[in-house]
Amino acid sequence: MDEHICCQNGLNPTDIVVVMVPFPAQGHINQLIHLTRLITTYKIPVHFAGSAIHNRQAKLRLHGWNLERTSNIHFHDYQLPPFTSLQPDPNTNIKFPQHLQPLFDASLHLRQPVYSLLKELSNKYRKVIIIHDNLMASVVQDLKLIPNAESYTFLSVSAFTIFFNKWESLKDKPFELDHDVPAHIPSREGCFTPEFEKFIANQHKILSEFESGRLFNSCKIIEGRYLALLSKLQTDSKRKLFAVGPFNPVKIEGKPGFFRHPALDWLDKQEKDSVIYVSFGTITSMNDEQIRELGIGLWKSDQKFIWVLRDSDKSDVFAPNQGRKLELPKGYEEKVKKRGIIVRDWAPQLEILAHPSVGGFLSHCGWNSCLESITMGVPIIAWPMHSDQPKNSILITKVLGIGLLVSDCEHRDELDASTSVENVVRRLMVSDEGVAMRRRAVELGVAVRESVEDRGSSRVELKSFIAHISR
Repeated sequence: MDEHICCQNGLNPTDIVVVMVPFPAQGHINQLIHLTRLITTYKIPVHFAGSAIHNRQAKLRLHGWNLERTSNIHFHDYQLPPFTSLQPDPNTNIKFPQHLQPLFDASLHLRQPVYSLLKELSNKYRKVIIIHDNLMASVVQDLKLIPNAESYTFLSVSAFTIFFNKWESLKDKPFELDHDVPAHIPSREGCFTPEFEKFIANQHKILSEFESGRLFNSCKIIEGRYLALLSKLQTDSKRKLFAVGPFNPVKIEGKPGFFRHPALDWLDKQEKDSVIYVSFGTITSMNDEQIRELGIGLWKSDQKFIWVLRDSDKSDVFAPNQGRKLELPKGYEEKVKKRGIIVRDWAPQLEILAHPSVGGFLSHCGWNSCLESITMGVPIIAWPMHSDQPKNSILITKVLGIGLLVSDCEHRDELDASTSVENVVRRLMVSDEGVAMRRRAVELGVAVRESVEDRGSSRVELKSFIAHISR
């Protein structure tokens, strides 16, 4: 049907080409590689331009579909100059991953090779469409020199977070918000370093010179209201907004002959909705005290769990001795082995969340994790640390009603974490409140999965985007 629509619009699929330019961090690359798969279903070739290390990382960690079955994706592996990740300071009040800061500077070295690729493709296609991470505006800015190039910014965080970040920055509010907006929205204070705030401001300034539209990894089922508020807030009526998510697969494609993670074998032996999955993503570093408190809380909750316990990604995940080994109290793993497992390597999160034995997700509330959990109908226990996570946690708990807070960011240092984890895990997993929340999460998951079917709202948005770039 998609191919038929292309023909109706007068589009020869070879007329246009899409170039993806992700920011080289797992949470950003993951979303765009999933979007790449969706776009190739319209017979449009996609060139994925990134650093060699991070492209390799993305391919190895990809889950939910088989990359080898998709022939229309072309990877371009560029070299970044050597750089050293800063070690995060676990004692600072700002929990933003400072070890990523050198990556912002290193990624600027992609500007010249990306421009060369765009020039080459512009001679072969009627139109070159660049979809780039909002953190990569500096890298793609030379597209202004290519007359048949058009740029769309990908936002890697929720529309809810983007709206309230913008709203917070406005001295004069252009309109009033309805009374049912959550009473307390966490501020940006302490979520980012001053260096990152300056970097973001510069990217936005550059974007204003060439941006044609914005793509959100979200859908109207989840964030329709806040997408509408963002549209109302923007001053440029020509800039189009497309909510085409969730990008991640909603049906898990098997990989015959491929390695199956042992965590999935363990889950096969557990009862339905009996396991809490615990993971804090790829860029969040927990200090030793937080790890100890979390471990105690999980143990005292008397619930089954899978805990992905690994340090945050550094510059090159393939280099030896990357990151520190996170230590648990002596004898802890032996103590919990009858009802819990500790995973210290990369875990297939999408498959784990899709498993019927998983009844909850204790998460930092990064947007990837939120969407994957929502898609699979799993409620969330939120323990936000930095960046967009505090606002995402309010969307999950106060707006959608499918989660509970361990702690908000403003009071994280005052927290009796082990007791809070113990209590909130029990509330979600064994109380009537938790049963009701799980039912709401399942219902929302069904609605979101329907949104990406042929006549669903997200698929309609994606078709609208394809028609727009093919005009």
